[in-house]
Amino acid sequence: MSQTIPAPVRVLSEDAPFLHATWNDDQTSACGYVVIDRLITGIATGGMRMRPGCTLAEVTDLAREMTLKMGAFGIHVGGAKGGIDFDPAAPEAAEVRVRFLRAVRPLLERYWVTAGDLGTQQAQLDLAFAEIGLGNTSFHAAMVRAPDEPQVRTRVQQAFSTPMDGLYLSELIGGFGVAKATLAGLEHLGVPVRSATAVIQGFGAMGGSTALYLARAGVKVVGVTDALGMILNKDRGLDVELMLSARTRGGIIDRSALRSDDVELDGDIWLSQKVEVLVPAAVSYSITADNCDLIQARLIVEAANVPTTAEAEQRLLNRGVVVIPDFLANTGAAAGAWWVILGEVDGPDAAYARLSAQIRPLVVHLMGDAARKQISLRSTAAEFARQNAERLAVDYGSVVPTGELYTATQRSATSTPAMSSDDPAAPPRSC
Repeated sequence: MSQTIPAPVRVLSEDAPFLHATWNDDQTSACGYVVIDRLITGIATGGMRMRPGCTLAEVTDLAREMTLKMGAFGIHVGGAKGGIDFDPAAPEAAEVRVRFLRAVRPLLERYWVTAGDLGTQQAQLDLAFAEIGLGNTSFHAAMVRAPDEPQVRTRVQQAFSTPMDGLYLSELIGGFGVAKATLAGLEHLGVPVRSATAVIQGFGAMGGSTALYLARAGVKVVGVTDALGMILNKDRGLDVELMLSARTRGGIIDRSALRSDDVELDGDIWLSQKVEVLVPAAVSYSITADNCDLIQARLIVEAANVPTTAEAEQRLLNRGVVVIPDFLANTGAAAGAWWVILGEVDGPDAAYARLSAQIRPLVVHLMGDAARKQISLRSTAAEFARQNAERLAVDYGSVVPTGELYTATQRSATSTPAMSSDDPAAPPRSC
């Protein structure tokens, strides 16, 4: 029986978003957009990207995905997104980012909690917030609602400045969640972890950390791509930790650090590799109707935001390829940040433990539910997340007084299960 997925990509609903704003820079050709898909507890969350060609439609899709992410993990926050149509490598990029944030400052003060995204590093965003007078973190709108703001700021600063394996929570926990979702997918398909192979598109924060935790779990990562091309080693797999040590902040791997049998190839061939798992971890809409027939993998795990178009996914599903959607697989960074902000975990180790306890059982359950109903995982997961978001909006309100955010946390607090010490994808070691 042919499976179905929602079309177009906007899987929550076709209702208009709560708010959208368009900004035009008066000094460059840059355009910027903010979309708040919906408010829950009077607030919404979602990163801010910068890339040439970014559109309002793209930002709207991503804002809806953020609502699904929060709903899937039961976090009482709505979805939002920001985007700037401009080259982040241009000399004026930092100034453009500051002017955009200054223009939308009223939203940043109370409603929109943002973070780093494609083309915008978290450190760059925090510096821009300081320049426009909103403190030293892009989480400002949540900070100012806290009953004890200095305490929350200290908790967040400590959690996000504690290095693990030389990196930070924001650079690692997203890929940890993707790896967990991948292990759930392999379990559902009956593929032993130790016999599984994977290729990852992108080696930035998300792609690099995904590769790290898949390799630690026993999956053979045979290929990764960066902006310079693809690196492949089908025989013994790549030395992921070596490559991470040779990676620039922009996700480019120093080729001089490669081993003698690592092969450099054109980056476009990542899609056609014969492996069990493909992980798109770079740009949106990288898997389309024009290239999806090249795919030989059995499982696609979306680490990037909206990397697969609706038409491409339908064709893949008709061939029996399973797609774990982004709002399940890559929510670790957003969920971990909010658990820290709201005081539901007390540090990075607890954030990893809670994510591990939630994401793999959730993906296994939803995959089983989709198989029983003979529909796509995206359809099942989207309905689950949508119902959760609607329930949270009813329970905690949509547009509500600003003091309610942390009160809601106290009402919904739950204990965090401990992570087993023999977990093959256990969290990184503290430095």
